[in-house]
Amino acid sequence: MSDATALPDATPANGLKPIQGATLVLLTIAVAFSTFMEILDTTIVNVAVPHIAGSLGVSSSEGTWAISSYSLASAIMQPLTGWLAKRFGEVKTFVFSVMLFVLFSMLCGLATSMPMLVVFRLLQGAGSGPMVALSLSLLLSSYPKTKQGMALAMWAMTVVVAPIFGPILGGYLTDNFSWPWIFYINVPVGALAGVITWTILRERETKIVRAPIDTVGLALLVIGIGSLQFMLDNGNDHDWFASPLILTLGLIALVALVFLVIWELTAKHPVVDLSLFGRRNFAIGVTALSLGMLAFFGINVVFPLWLQTTLGYTSTWAGLATAPVGILAFIVSPFIGKNIQRLELRAVVTFAFMVFAFTSFWFAGFNSGASFAALVLPRFIMGIAIACFFIPLNQIFLSGLNPDQIAGASGLANFCRTLASSVSTALTVTLWQHRGEAHHASLTEYVTQAAPATTAYTDKLATLGIHGKPSLAVVDQILTREALTLAVNDVFFGCAVLFLALIPILWLARPPFGNAGGAAAH
Repeated sequence: MSDATALPDATPANGLKPIQGATLVLLTIAVAFSTFMEILDTTIVNVAVPHIAGSLGVSSSEGTWAISSYSLASAIMQPLTGWLAKRFGEVKTFVFSVMLFVLFSMLCGLATSMPMLVVFRLLQGAGSGPMVALSLSLLLSSYPKTKQGMALAMWAMTVVVAPIFGPILGGYLTDNFSWPWIFYINVPVGALAGVITWTILRERETKIVRAPIDTVGLALLVIGIGSLQFMLDNGNDHDWFASPLILTLGLIALVALVFLVIWELTAKHPVVDLSLFGRRNFAIGVTALSLGMLAFFGINVVFPLWLQTTLGYTSTWAGLATAPVGILAFIVSPFIGKNIQRLELRAVVTFAFMVFAFTSFWFAGFNSGASFAALVLPRFIMGIAIACFFIPLNQIFLSGLNPDQIAGASGLANFCRTLASSVSTALTVTLWQHRGEAHHASLTEYVTQAAPATTAYTDKLATLGIHGKPSLAVVDQILTREALTLAVNDVFFGCAVLFLALIPILWLARPPFGNAGGAAAH
């Protein structure tokens, strides 16, 4: 496998010159907002689940289907991006996806029952699947080669910042308006973005390849990814493999995905181009990106949960404590993008992993009395690592690919990133709960009537008029708070170790990395 080499600044494969000036700025804004809107919807619904469930007359656990159905359909469609883009053209596929997303966003807001909402969320997720991957491909093909780093930076900022602001925006809209507005806001933004993109790019459509659809591969993909995503979304609520349903889904996913890999590697017209993993930089870059996202997303899931369930933060304040991570990411991303050809990308990502590890170790030392300011500071510092992590890794795994491979590679990488996020949610929440139970059992051993601290505390409660069982309930609440805090420290510590472990893997990538989408042998 030889090194990727950069192409000189040249006319794209479609024979058209790169877009310049105000038109390029307008296209970037339209595509960025499409990406922002799609990724926002993965998190904006989370805080509105109780309101949705109450409004539609279902339980909160049934309300989470509004989240699961979207992620299920989106996960299935992401690996199909490459095939769809070749079959129908990148521009048509992107604009059609945006318009489907807009249509079903509106219908989600109009839903009057839970089954109706679940169906519309499934279709909304199916429309959203190709959007993120194709947004990157369209930006890279529209920018001059020398400015593709900036295209990566603009795209990365929206991908990273959107999930951070999702809960804040979702909480605000739900509290001040009503839950349908978390879907309605997509309509004007998406419609305008779709119209602008089509107007600018309709004459720049990519080459269409009318290859027959791989029906066996498609069926295995739907069954395997669908079963896996459903298992990850619902495993924690069903006590994982103690549940026959989750166990069955796990076995179905395993068998289907194993056969999918075997089939796709031998199929003449594969629906998912797994041969991309035969390229060193793609395999190493996607591995580092996925495992890095697993650790990063785990922190982003457990941190606000801990704040709300243990420290008593409201959804809004938990969002405000989480959001500062986006500030430095937003500021630093353009600098990384502008200088991406001058930087040793492996060193930049190594710096990112070290900052992630440092701030994670920092979080692992917090106790339940930590102030808001103390919690916000490491989140703020962590932001610089996001830009140094996400943008260079995208450059690494795209290096050496032909322009017609970018959509498929981006879709496959985006799927791996999304799947890592789902695995991270399931893994970190389960680990947090189990470690919390273990710490609670350990702390309980020290709470006895012979212990001076216990006696002193119960005596203090007695002076406040709290006696007998009520006083023991108060003590148990304190033990639970401290146990869950120790458990969240364990999760942060584990994430820090994973970040450090990824550094040697990263250095297996082979420079030079050149321009994203520069042709090279492999």
